[in-house]
Amino acid sequence: MSFIPQIPLGAGAEAAVDWIKLNLPVVLDAISDSFNFLAGELTDLLMLLPALVLAVIFAVLAAWVRSWKFAVFVLLGMTLIISMEVWEPAMQTLSMVLVATLVAVIISIPVGILAAKSATVSAIVRPVLDFMQTMPALVYLVPVVIFFSIGFAPGVVATIIFSLPPGVRLTELGIRQVDSETVEAGEAFGGTSGQILRGIQLPLGLPTIMAGVNQVIMLGLSMAVMAGFVGAPGLGKIVTGALATVDVAVGFEAGLGIVILAIFLDRLTGAIGQPTPGSIGTAWRRRQSAKAELADAKSRRPAPGV
Repeated sequence: MSFIPQIPLGAGAEAAVDWIKLNLPVVLDAISDSFNFLAGELTDLLMLLPALVLAVIFAVLAAWVRSWKFAVFVLLGMTLIISMEVWEPAMQTLSMVLVATLVAVIISIPVGILAAKSATVSAIVRPVLDFMQTMPALVYLVPVVIFFSIGFAPGVVATIIFSLPPGVRLTELGIRQVDSETVEAGEAFGGTSGQILRGIQLPLGLPTIMAGVNQVIMLGLSMAVMAGFVGAPGLGKIVTGALATVDVAVGFEAGLGIVILAIFLDRLTGAIGQPTPGSIGTAWRRRQSAKAELADAKSRRPAPGV
């Protein structure tokens, strides 16, 4: 028998959830309707084009950002998703991840910048991020399904909460690791805090910030799959259904679709902000730069007879 009194933290959390559900129905409905609309409309937009046409567009994007080898992989992977007849759930999962990532990035980058600029903000934000990152992912699904019922909304909200920490942390790291002498040089030339942020710190910290965005997407994809437990549409719902019926074939195909999407998003976002030698986009930018330099050299050349 323990002499330590029981602290009813669980009862307090339940009371907080009940209070929010009772007193903020308008806010919860607005959030639910917004996320259901955004993810649903994006899914409809992706489904407008024939699956093979969209797969080719994804491959072209991969070639532009990364390389033609990656483009071949994307084309084959997307074709495999189509052949397994899980294209629509895959697009639902992609839509949910993209909406959640957009909101998470809009929140995490400004918070990361504030944390990099202020030691007080960093000290406040850090334990909150630790709590969010170490909390088991499935725990987030309990309150969100109470707040938002079923559909895209609970999956999107849980994904945003679960994927925020790396975005904030790596944005703060990217700003802080910019060489202080470079920042001081900008200040010496009369640059304001905003000008230094936009012209020096963000461009130099972009690779680290994009690594944070990449991690947001990867965590978002993993959470979007878990959201299938609360009825969120997509590949996660197929996986949880296969788990309930012990259907190995269906579970394997849906899981393979998730892997292909994960590799596609990981490699794509990993290349943004970092020039990739084999990409079409890098080659095009080099040609444009060479043309600009040639035109500049011609304009500087003295006219005949001068």
